[in-house]
Amino acid sequence: MAEALGLASILITSEAYGIWRDTIEHAPEKMFPRILERFRSGAQFTATDYVAGWRKLNKVRATWLERTAAFDAVILPTSPILPPDANRLMTDNDYYVTENLLSLRNTRIGNMLGLCALTLPTSQPSCGISFMAGPGQENRLLRLGSAAERALR
Repeated sequence: MAEALGLASILITSEAYGIWRDTIEHAPEKMFPRILERFRSGAQFTATDYVAGWRKLNKVRATWLERTAAFDAVILPTSPILPPDANRLMTDNDYYVTENLLSLRNTRIGNMLGLCALTLPTSQPSCGISFMAGPGQENRLLRLGSAAERALR
């Protein structure tokens, strides 16, 4: 997972900036500055970086599917952290970056690996449990989620 998540800085930002560059640069003041900075960081990567990143990610995806094939789903918290302090997010840049990236980490696993995922609420406020399965496994995942939901009540 570390390798896949490490590729996010190349793949996600490059794609985001490639798609949204004209809109962003037309009116950058309309975008939250920290997200603007992250999107703009995609401009630093070359097409070679992007293609090499996708080649690596495709290998990671194949390994993941191979290693999880015997399981119905991979279960993990939807977010590895509780909601951060909102005031501190707006005043402490390092805290914002750390908390923002942590809050996205577990859902990013599904995004980077091209998985389908289902999140269910738990009895703990602001905490969800996610079930991830391979591409095209939505029906199986929904059946599993329905059973898990009954068990969590």
